[in-house]
Amino acid sequence: MECNIDANKAKCNCTYEPCSRKGKCCECISYHLKMDELPACVFPPEVERTYDRSFARFAELVQGRGGRKT
Repeated sequence: MECNIDANKAKCNCTYEPCSRKGKCCECISYHLKMDELPACVFPPEVERTYDRSFARFAELVQGRGGRKT
């Protein structure tokens, strides 16, 4: 399978500008898992901007505590 970096970048919501992994999803996921966290794409924008990409923060969102305000 060939990676379509340009298409991936168009959908990437990561706000960390010097990131060298933007659009390279396999590298991004691998990096974040090694850091015991998840990539930006699994978080809503208001949470992603906090750079708290921990499993605990993700669990809070999934359980309905701290998700998007409607």
